[in-house]
Order: sequence, then C-alpha cells, then structure tokens
Amino acid sequence: MNNVRSQGSASAAQTMKKLLERLRGGPPDGRATTAAVVDDSRFFSTLFMERHEDTQLSVPWKARQADIQAQPFDRNRGADIFAELWGSDRLVAVMTPPNMGRFIQYLEFVQVPANQEVIGQDEQGDYMLVVLDGLVAVDRLQPWGGRARLAEARPGDMLGEMSLLDAGARFSACTTLKPTALAVLEAGRLDDLIREEPQLALAFLASLARRLSLRLRHVSARLSALLSQG
Repeated sequence: MNNVRSQGSASAAQTMKKLLERLRGGPPDGRATTAAVVDDSRFFSTLFMERHEDTQLSVPWKARQADIQAQPFDRNRGADIFAELWGSDRLVAVMTPPNMGRFIQYLEFVQVPANQEVIGQDEQGDYMLVVLDGLVAVDRLQPWGGRARLAEARPGDMLGEMSLLDAGARFSACTTLKPTALAVLEAGRLDDLIREEPQLALAFLASLARRLSLRLRHVSARLSALLSQG
C-alpha cells in the first residue's frame, strides 16, 4: 500500500513540476466488465501497470477529432454551458465571470456521437476535455483483455488534464456512452494562454491543481480501503 501511495505521489509531483515549468515560460514537452473473474492480487498488481514507452502513440487532437466524427458544437451555447458548470464549482472559484469569458476564447466546442473513444489508453495526447453534456466511460484496459470501469464522467468533469500538463501517456480509455458535447483545450492553446494572459493562466492552473489534488486524495483513500480488505 505504501508503494502504491509512493507511485501516486511521484506521478503527482512530476505533473506539478511540469505545471510550474509552463508558468515559468519554459518549453512545453512536446459498460464494461472483465472478461473473466480474477483474484484480487492479480487485479491490483496489473491494474496500474505501465506499458513500455515503445507502445505509446502520439495522437494530437486534430487526428482524434477526425477519427471520432466530432462536429462543431454551437459556440455560444457551449460557452454558456461551460461558464455555468465551472462558475458554480468551488474548485474554480478564482475564475471570475470576466476571466471566464476570456478563458473560453481558448476553447473549442464539439459534439461527439455515442461509442467513440475520445481518449485512448497509453497514448500521448496534447489536449484535455471538459464534458458539457452527455456521459463518458473511463476504463482501464487490463492485460488479460478485460476492462475495469474507473469512473463515468458527467457534465463539468475533466478528462486528460494530466497528459496535457506533462505530455505523459494516457492512463485510461475514455469512451462516449451517448452523444456528448465537449470543450477542448489543446496544449498549443494553453501555451498561448500562458503567454497572452499570464494571470488568467495562473488562475486556471491553480484550479486544475486543486482538482488534481482532490482526485489523488480520493484515489488514495479508495486504494487504502480496497487493500485493507485483503
């Protein structure tokens, strides 16, 4: 259990290091079930196992956008939904209405059909997503061919933010369960934000750090509870 916590802390530390490098202006780093019943020790020993870097593919948003048949979503409607969802979130309270209006200019809004993999596990991506409407499954593909459902992302939830910051591999596969509207922030646009609106970028990254910290705490608590049952 201590080893799992240490790995999680190291990953979080690396992500925060990359976040700080961006703020300093440094160059950016380029319904599923398992197929069979497995014992707990095997499950936990492989659930978080990283794959070799040679298996990682770089999939930028433009390539993914074409593959998933994403269509433009009404920008005014998308902006209104995004502002409503994030404006009421205590973790992004620093994003005041004027700041929110400026931040939205750096986003792209799309509509994606059901059963589309918007993020692939082990890929290296250059974008993060915010669910505006719909439902997205977050699954961890297992070496024996099954899937472990980690979460279901709903309106207001973020996907892929860690890879956006550290250019690392995606931890899970994210698939739309029904038609879903998404806000997209690409790495290039984040760099533009940092250069053009440094105070706004700081507010956004601070909010992102709070969300990541909260998520890490939830994962640690969940792992502790599961491992203590063994």
